[in-house]
Amino acid sequence: MGMITSLSTWIIPCFLLIVLTAAVLKRVPAYELFVEGGKEGVKMAFSLLPFLVGMIVAISILRSSGALEAFVNLISPALLFIGIPPDIIPLALIRPISGTAALGMTTEIIATNGPDSFIGRLASTMQGSTDTTLYVLTVYFGAVGIKKMRYALKVGLLADLIAILSSVILVKMVFG
Repeated sequence: MGMITSLSTWIIPCFLLIVLTAAVLKRVPAYELFVEGGKEGVKMAFSLLPFLVGMIVAISILRSSGALEAFVNLISPALLFIGIPPDIIPLALIRPISGTAALGMTTEIIATNGPDSFIGRLASTMQGSTDTTLYVLTVYFGAVGIKKMRYALKVGLLADLIAILSSVILVKMVFG
């Protein structure tokens, strides 16, 4: 454990030292390029701000209005019939939208049920095997100005659905 801690402590400073050494050897103006990149990063952050605020507001409305809870209550009988715990559905629905909201839900599930419970393990597995598809598409497509997503949204959400179902199956098989 001590070696991994030492390695993790020194890896970033060593990487920075290697990059700066390479820049000096190649006579590249590293500081000027760093500052220019920072300027571009700030411009991009301001251009993405409306998209991010819109997503945060939509998630807040969905959770605060009770619509998410009502939807889960509506589909609970079908979920229980096929062996999916209804408590995991809010996480499965929020995860493609926001990683932060999903992490909060995962933390809440683990705090309520325990990390070694079936639902705790399922939430952890789902958190690790799915992606924030809508967030990624919004940020990256918005950053480069792509308006038509074509198949990216469908394929991303299909991949998330497969990951969610696979999480349920695998956690049942391993911890079941």
